[in-house]
Order: sequence, then structure tokens, then C-alpha cells
Amino acid sequence: MSPEITKCIIVAGPHTSNYDFLLAMAGFYKMKLPVKYLIKKEWLDFWPLRIIFRNSGAIGVNRDKNNTMVDSLAELITSSKENMAIMISPEGTRKLVHRWKTGFYYAALKAKVPIVLSHLDYRTKTAAIGQSFMPCGCYRKDMIIIKNYYKDITPKYPENFSLEIYYPDADALCAG
Repeated sequence: MSPEITKCIIVAGPHTSNYDFLLAMAGFYKMKLPVKYLIKKEWLDFWPLRIIFRNSGAIGVNRDKNNTMVDSLAELITSSKENMAIMISPEGTRKLVHRWKTGFYYAALKAKVPIVLSHLDYRTKTAAIGQSFMPCGCYRKDMIIIKNYYKDITPKYPENFSLEIYYPDADALCAG
């Protein structure tokens, strides 16, 4: 991640194993990048897990009320006086999904911050922070960038990863 990026949404993908989170956090720690991440709010209800998760950057998410998540994330990013990188797995689960959650995209767009792509590649045994880009507002066009980035990455469980990304009826945002 370039030093001039002070606030961003980091896409963590592919996410097919519980190890993905641990390895990603270890990589960010080694790179001295303080990263926040989303976690089910229920995980923050249990002591001592609450202490561990909060100290490691957890942000509790109430999955029953996802209609305000984009606004909440955008507000969190824009109102922060410090650098802020929020890691999100758009798949939302370790199981196979064909509809990535779109909140990461719209939060970055609303907060006017770049999307930074990162990955764990189990074939090459590498972790990397890859390219970054400012979302242009055309979901389809921006998802092509993301699909091209992840197309050659091998997750721990390849059968649980799909790049058949759902395209909502957001074509009105695309200019041409």
C-alpha cells in the first residue's frame, strides 16, 4: 500500500478458510499496518474475546441491520482524524457465494477513499497488498478491475471461491 493512502477499504480475498483472517492480520502486523476489520457483533459479546478482538481492530457488525452499514462505514472513515484502513471480505462467508456483498464498494465510493486489493495465495504461499484504485461509480467497470486481480489467485479451498460477481441494477451510475 502506498504511503500516500491514509484511508481506504482493503478487500481481503479470497476468503475460504478461518486461516485467511489469521494470516492476513499477521501480514498486516508484520508490515506495521494498523487495519480494522468487520466481525459479527455477537463475537464482541464474549469476554475475553471482546478484549482480544477490540485490541486487534474489530468493528462489530449487526448483520440484521445491514441497511445502514455503508453509511456507518463511510462516516467512520471520513470522521476519523487518524489513518484508517478497513479490511472487508466481500464474500461475507467462507462458503461458496455467487453474490459478493457490495457494501465495501459503496462505502469506499461514499467516503471517497480508494479500494486496495489484497490476497493470500495458497499455491505460491504468498500474501500481498496489490493494486489500489478509486472507484469511479460504475460498479460493473470497477468489478472488472477486481475480477482481473483475483482471477489467478489460489485460495485454500478453491471450490469455495467464485468470481461470478453479482451486478446490481446500478448501471445508471455508469457513464457510457
